[in-house]
Amino acid sequence: MGQKTNPIVNRLGIITGWQSSWCNNYRDRIQEDFKVRRYIEARFPKGIVSRIFIERTLKFITITIRTSRPALVIGKRGDEVDTVRKELKKLTKKEVQINISEVKRPELDAPLVAKGLVRQLENRISYKKAIKLSILSAIRMNAQGIRIQISGRLNGSEMARCEIYKEGRISLGTFRADVDYHMAVAHTVYGSIGIKVWIMKGEIYGKRELSPLLEIQKKQRGYKSYHFNRKKNK
Repeated sequence: MGQKTNPIVNRLGIITGWQSSWCNNYRDRIQEDFKVRRYIEARFPKGIVSRIFIERTLKFITITIRTSRPALVIGKRGDEVDTVRKELKKLTKKEVQINISEVKRPELDAPLVAKGLVRQLENRISYKKAIKLSILSAIRMNAQGIRIQISGRLNGSEMARCEIYKEGRISLGTFRADVDYHMAVAHTVYGSIGIKVWIMKGEIYGKRELSPLLEIQKKQRGYKSYHFNRKKNK
């Protein structure tokens, strides 16, 4: 089953936690989460937002944004993130707190690698060159393995095809293997090209904190966090 399922979903509750933490009223909550994520992704430049974590209480929402460029997300004196907080408050009709978490090694973050490839393909850069550079960067940062799959009309060919590039080992069937995964779509003049990225960072033994907020506070994976409360500090 490791070859057929999402590696992150397959390890939920074991070594990975949920990106949204809430209960009851499933239909309204999932629609609201979708709107929040779509707004944040559209608000900031492409390829700088890794993941968005949402934790809810009855009247309060905590949103954690992991990004490789925290300065662009925060803005000058925190004006940008404060504007985002106000807009999300109007959207959700609840008090919102935003935490900005810095990804110190974007070469080992699957969403950032996939979005970087999307940006390069949309700028008409050779897909082979872009993929090889991404693999070399990940291996240079001590990744145990990386696998990239690309599908579509590559280089504008008449027939669509699928190509896989791999370096190192990817243990998809091992639950303790820390495998990061992301899928993205590049919209080119020839059509849509799908990109899947797997990055194996090692194996995790023992118990691990599954809450993203506590994980950031303990700095278990090398993230630096910035907290923006409900009231803007003057």
